[in-house]
Amino acid sequence: MRDIDLKTLRLFVSVCEHGNMGRAAREEHIEPSAISKRIAQLESEFGVPLLARSRRGVQPTAAGLALIEHARSVIFTLERAASDVAALGSGLYGSVSVCASASAIAEALLDDLASFMRLPAHQNIRVNVEERTSRDLVARVRDGAVSLGVCWDNVDSTGLEVRPWREDRLALAVHPEHALAKRRSMAFEETLDYEHVGLPPSTAVHTLLQRAAAQSGRTVAYRAVVSNFDAAFRVVAANLGISVVPEEVGKTYGRITNVRTIPLTDAWARRRFIVCFRAFDALQPAAQHMVEHLVERAMPAAKSPRAVKATRKNA
Repeated sequence: MRDIDLKTLRLFVSVCEHGNMGRAAREEHIEPSAISKRIAQLESEFGVPLLARSRRGVQPTAAGLALIEHARSVIFTLERAASDVAALGSGLYGSVSVCASASAIAEALLDDLASFMRLPAHQNIRVNVEERTSRDLVARVRDGAVSLGVCWDNVDSTGLEVRPWREDRLALAVHPEHALAKRRSMAFEETLDYEHVGLPPSTAVHTLLQRAAAQSGRTVAYRAVVSNFDAAFRVVAANLGISVVPEEVGKTYGRITNVRTIPLTDAWARRRFIVCFRAFDALQPAAQHMVEHLVERAMPAAKSPRAVKATRKNA
């Protein structure tokens, strides 16, 4: 297959969005026949029809729908690359891609990133944040798909450099009328007589709770499994179950709902988070500045992550 030029992809996307070659041609300032010729060449390259043509206009075929999704991604990536290169050429920083776990995002990460972006020196740095499970995000960092990962430190970070970020403690979210609501603290095992609201099996929290329950010779009974902590709090607020959540997140929701949070006393309930990356010296300046900022936000007494000997490179 010969190289496909960006202009042809733009025209194809425009035609699909308008459902009409004439309207797309007017918007792109090109003759309809020129668009038709480019798309015909595209169909010839792929060996399949990409558009279903009728008197009413055109609609993408199944193959066309697959291509339009990739085309939009390619166009976005190239436009972002051009913008970043132009910014670097002007003496500014580019963009930083961050993958983070649900717990990191629900707690302090977004606040820390916002404080980073508000600094005058960082006003032109663009940040992309994507939520992934700890295992997936570490794999993406290793592959170079993203610059930084932020997750719980129990993940296998072999081959990556890591810096400490924040700590948290897991707690139990309960409705004020629940039988456990008057407790000030408790062990996780004591919650197993009640129905839980949990996160999906792919998450680190789910795995942790399953392991803890198994060590007690018990299982976790789930009334509901939801996609994030926000949904978990909504179910708990309806008094339909209890949920293990980060304590800081629980305090935030507690101010706007009637849900109580009760600290768990188990040793494993205290967690440490890390920022991971392939090599600090190989990061773009924008990403290096972000690493330093995140560590400094979590450890105010530290002068700089370069001065913190917590950095380690796993063998």
